[in-house]
Amino acid sequence: MTDFSSFVIFAGMRTGSNLLEATLNANGLACLGEAFNPYILGWPGHEEMYGMTLADRDADPLALWQRIVQSRGARKIRGFRYFHDHDPRLFDPLMDDPTCAKIVLTRNPADSWVSTQLAYATDQWKLNETETPIAARVDFDPIAFRENLAANQSFLERIHHALQVRGQTAFWLNYDDLRDAGVMTGLVHWLGRTDIAHVDPASDQVPQNPREMADKVNNFEAMQAEIVATDPFQLHRIPGFEPHRGPAVPSWLTCDAGQGLLFMPVKGGPTGRVTRWLRDLGAVDSDLTQNALRQWKRAHPGHRSLTVVRHPLPRAWDAFRSMLTGGNADLRDTLRRVHRVPLPDEAQLGALDDAAAQPLFLAWLDFLRRNLNGQTGIPTHPGWATQAEVVAGFARFAAPDMVVREAQMAGELGFLARSAGIDRDGPEPGGLPEVLDDGDLRRAAKAAYLRDYVAFGFSDRP
Repeated sequence: MTDFSSFVIFAGMRTGSNLLEATLNANGLACLGEAFNPYILGWPGHEEMYGMTLADRDADPLALWQRIVQSRGARKIRGFRYFHDHDPRLFDPLMDDPTCAKIVLTRNPADSWVSTQLAYATDQWKLNETETPIAARVDFDPIAFRENLAANQSFLERIHHALQVRGQTAFWLNYDDLRDAGVMTGLVHWLGRTDIAHVDPASDQVPQNPREMADKVNNFEAMQAEIVATDPFQLHRIPGFEPHRGPAVPSWLTCDAGQGLLFMPVKGGPTGRVTRWLRDLGAVDSDLTQNALRQWKRAHPGHRSLTVVRHPLPRAWDAFRSMLTGGNADLRDTLRRVHRVPLPDEAQLGALDDAAAQPLFLAWLDFLRRNLNGQTGIPTHPGWATQAEVVAGFARFAAPDMVVREAQMAGELGFLARSAGIDRDGPEPGGLPEVLDDGDLRRAAKAAYLRDYVAFGFSDRP
């Protein structure tokens, strides 16, 4: 068992964190409220904590945390409650410290949201057995609910990922666990107080709204419809097992015309046409480092950045043709032997016309579907990676001002150029091989690249 020196309760509003804090404080531990809430210092009206004011804490939050850690007694460790909107500077240091115990408290999101709205409506945030609950009903706001749900889901996903990459674990609690003496005893023992044989949950707080949801929400039917539409099991999620990509800055090009243009090419797109267009406009530079690109950006205020995405079917066709004529004979051999792509012998590849290549291309699209789903041992090449993942990789350094579809690039690149002081239309798109006008190919391309079809709004027909 780790010898913890502090603890943090990751929670949200109306998840039962006050009750959990009361239980810990009554059983040999010290929870210091919302110590890093941007608007209060632990609790409302509290002006100082370990000799630091709110302003002191905001100037150096790590200093307050260290004082909390160092103030532990012989057996009592100290911690606090931390919500998704608390000081973000503290999150990584907390996660980096394996001696800080992580407790994650969750609650049914609908219960939590309605309870929060009732608390705002009544201004009753805690209730003890001698107080009278204030009866109220609230209106369900679907937009506010979605925003709250997304924020809390993102927070939990961030915690989960941070624990995994650091090889740590947490003590996970649900709202209903807070009144279970066995679970609370286990938690206190996990935090190091094994000298306490039995833990009774705090009894100085009682549930505020133990009514059916239909009695707490005015437009309950609308709430039911919204929750059904939220798809909690992500039935409509497009699986993504593709490796993340970096920004690939050395492949980017800058053009000094006007206020400056920055082109972020997607491999397999109309890079040649766009590059020739840029060279017609002015001096073009490439082979950039990230530092050189930052300097170019500073020297070109008002610059614009762009990328051009291509319909997946012709892009996959170009990747297929490159595979047939490229130097990677080992890839072709593996495709024949392992991945059911019936390529002819090497000596016959150069003689393939479009009609003869069409059935091979269909098999290639099936291979791409499996490759992008992580079902092959062959790495995903940038030339056939999803454009959605490539563009996401760009954003790890700089996001493009405009994502242009190849079919509309004459007008859309012209619009972007004029915003940078260049009066010129963009290049015209190229034609499509007739062989691609085939229903089986269109369906196979969509099966392989559904993520791109959805992300960029491509139609089935290029």
